[in-house]
Amino acid sequence: MSLTLFSRLTLSYLAIAVLLLVVSLYSVLQLDYWNRVVRSIVASDVRLGDYEKKLAGAFLSQIRYERKFLITRDSALYDQFLLFKSDFEQYLEEVEAIADAGAGGSLRRLREHYARYTGLFDQELRFLTAGRAYARQRYLKEKDEAADRVLSALEDLQGYSEESTRAKIAQMSDTGVRARQITLLIGVASLLLVVAISFLMTRGITRPVAALKRKTREISQGNLEGDLKVSSPPEIAELAEGFNFMCRKLRELDRMKADFFSSMSHELRTPLTSIKEGTGMLLEGVGGSITEKQRKLLNILSEESNRLIELVNSLLDLSKMEAGMMRYDLAPTSLAPLIRKATVELGPLVEAKRIRLEAKITEDLPLVQADGERILQALRNLIGNALKFTPDGGRVAVSAARKNGEVEVRVADTGPGIAPESLSTIFDKYQQGSIQGSGRFQGSGLGLAIVRHIIASHGGRVWAENEAGRGSTFIFVLPV
Repeated sequence: MSLTLFSRLTLSYLAIAVLLLVVSLYSVLQLDYWNRVVRSIVASDVRLGDYEKKLAGAFLSQIRYERKFLITRDSALYDQFLLFKSDFEQYLEEVEAIADAGAGGSLRRLREHYARYTGLFDQELRFLTAGRAYARQRYLKEKDEAADRVLSALEDLQGYSEESTRAKIAQMSDTGVRARQITLLIGVASLLLVVAISFLMTRGITRPVAALKRKTREISQGNLEGDLKVSSPPEIAELAEGFNFMCRKLRELDRMKADFFSSMSHELRTPLTSIKEGTGMLLEGVGGSITEKQRKLLNILSEESNRLIELVNSLLDLSKMEAGMMRYDLAPTSLAPLIRKATVELGPLVEAKRIRLEAKITEDLPLVQADGERILQALRNLIGNALKFTPDGGRVAVSAARKNGEVEVRVADTGPGIAPESLSTIFDKYQQGSIQGSGRFQGSGLGLAIVRHIIASHGGRVWAENEAGRGSTFIFVLPV
């Protein structure tokens, strides 16, 4: 019986976990030993070194204030001396509490010499209090000797701390070398075993997953044949059957979409075309003479019919693009003639609004892999959109140039610009950009959505920029 995916992964993980547990257990035992040594160093040797610094600092401060007091007889200085004396004695008691037997000799010498130093100073203090003369230089010499012995004892204490630390570290190093050798041996053996188990257990998983990946790629490319055959593991076999079922449903949906597009083309465009032709015939006087008022109404009807036909065409094009059914005939194409053609086609609108339409195309513009008709459609939408929003007497500039290994096309107008909140959504379908400062919307909201699909299908990018009071600029780039 074939093992399920869960069973295979569980067995693999259990085997690996046992091996890791063995290595980890040995490592934990070694780490526990090192931890005990480290705690010993921190609790004894490191603290001993810290206390040595504190003792030396407190003792040197005593000497400084003691000598200043003997010169100035300032009681505040004597109080400072007593404060550091108290600190020194407290530190000494704490050191004796944590020190081991090896530091006992240094501590005994330290206490003896310190007692000698404080005793000499107490004698001087009694002489000063009684106002009696004494051999000051002799006392100074003896105190210096006692101080030197105190500092020497502190150095011995520091030396013992460092030596003890070095010995413990050397012991840890020797143990670490042995542990590293053993751990390396166990680790290599475990690694080889883990690799073998992983290879055997995952081989039966990766193969069917790779087959699913290939099938997914084929589906994305339009191959909807449900021919995926995977028998093991059971979960992936069930998933493969789900893929095949999905392919059958997608083929059915594909046929439904094709039927829908065909019906839409016939049911919408044909009547609208008939209305347009009938209106044109009436305007030409085929049905008899018409009054001026009737002519105006028929002109409005003709314009609205044209607008509806364009809207239906846009809806059909956008639906095909979103369904991935739009065909692109890519070939090396020059954008210069397409830009010129788009500007010529929009000439009547330019003249009607007295707009200055400029085209600036660099001479070294390279060819791009593109469907000329679709890029021309995108140019018509962008330039027409700019003309629509540019007031009478304004200017629209179209430029194309090579930039950073791509071809960049810019369509800039001198209209009121796009509201900042619309910049991020203006290329979404049915999202008309509001005129900045007015809140009004114009258009069906399909033209820019179609532009985005066309440019994205060519591997390019499109976006809009806005400058308050100076109009907007639409930019798209295509790879060379």
